[in-house]
Amino acid sequence: MIAGLEARYPLEWAEPWDRVGLVTGKPAQDIRRVLCVVDVTPETVAEAIEMRADLILAHHPLLFEKVSSIAATTPQGRMIHDLIAHGIALYTAHTNADVASPGVSDALADALGIVGRMPLLPTADGRGHGRVGRLPMVLPLREFAQLAARVLNAGDVGVRVAGDLAKRITLVAVCGGSGGDFLPQARELKVDVYVTGDLKHHQVSEHLALGGPALVDAGHWATEQPWLTEVAGWLAKETGLEAIVSGLSTDPWTAQLRGRP
Repeated sequence: MIAGLEARYPLEWAEPWDRVGLVTGKPAQDIRRVLCVVDVTPETVAEAIEMRADLILAHHPLLFEKVSSIAATTPQGRMIHDLIAHGIALYTAHTNADVASPGVSDALADALGIVGRMPLLPTADGRGHGRVGRLPMVLPLREFAQLAARVLNAGDVGVRVAGDLAKRITLVAVCGGSGGDFLPQARELKVDVYVTGDLKHHQVSEHLALGGPALVDAGHWATEQPWLTEVAGWLAKETGLEAIVSGLSTDPWTAQLRGRP
């Protein structure tokens, strides 16, 4: 199974700062049931234990920084001890899954119904960050943002929108996770709207002042979560394993409230 994951998401595709691959578990360990998650949290570890998973496939690394101890005195240390005690392996595919085709942004584009796609920022070998494509029908920005909020499991947090809500949308750029670095590419390609997460106040203001397209910030977790369904389906088909998408939201934001109507 690990060989299959590393063929689909080669470790060398990851950014130099990233931490991907096998984190806990033995390479020869028998795997029958896999839990697919965006984040490794105490809740998703408990979910894996309860369902007797043999492996957690996570998008975000549990350990970003080098450590000299995994004592159970930190949340990360306690989770690692729980995983080892229950014989659960942990494997991470992060930026190497972001640039893969199909990858994280393809799953986001599929969820939104975007067709005819190409990378937002291509690499020399044809891979790339983000995706650009067209909607099968023209929608006002308001309706498109409502569609995004519905299909991306935005829940009580919803989505944030920058731009004229009556603007007609057909050419769409997307990037799962934090896609603020690719705002220049969205402007250069003259898309109608760019969907991503974690956009900051000043970068959005500057982007709009430069004549950039409308923006839909659907959050980091919600724009990456569609990948879980895609990779779970691929695992089940290619390996025959039982691959389950976590039923938990690990988005740290739980609500967005208004002071007055």
